Amino acid sequence: MGIALLDSNTVIGFLDADDLMHQAADTAVRAAATEHVFVVSVVTVAELLTGAKLGHHDERTVRRFFTQTTSMRIPLDEAVAERAAELRAAHKALKMPDALILATADLHADVVLTGDERWLNVIGLTCELRYIASGARST
Repeated sequence: MGIALLDSNTVIGFLDADDLMHQAADTAVRAAATEHVFVVSVVTVAELLTGAKLGHHDERTVRRFFTQTTSMRIPLDEAVAERAAELRAAHKALKMPDALILATADLHADVVLTGDERWLNVIGLTCELRYIASGARST
């Protein structure tokens, strides 16, 4: 069984039936669950809890998802910071939160599920990128 890191937009899409990515996220997460355990970066935790505290999501639902669906919340450490800096320097359009999530995936996961098409332009990752909106894959 492999490890799949869920990007923030994948979690939001999965949890929010009104989100434009809901169907794609629901399908991708359910399919990946048959072959992977799920993890998230603490950056995703911060992003989703911020959304909940701003009233965009139900905080109990978000916390329950992290507790029941993910096996680990991966913290930021020196190695993730170093890799995020490399990714950010190589891809200047990549925002730091995205670079941190991608670096976490690159160092700790086999696959990352994302709805951010711009991530498909990031080269040099050791993890597989799965773009959930179309089912496209990149390595």
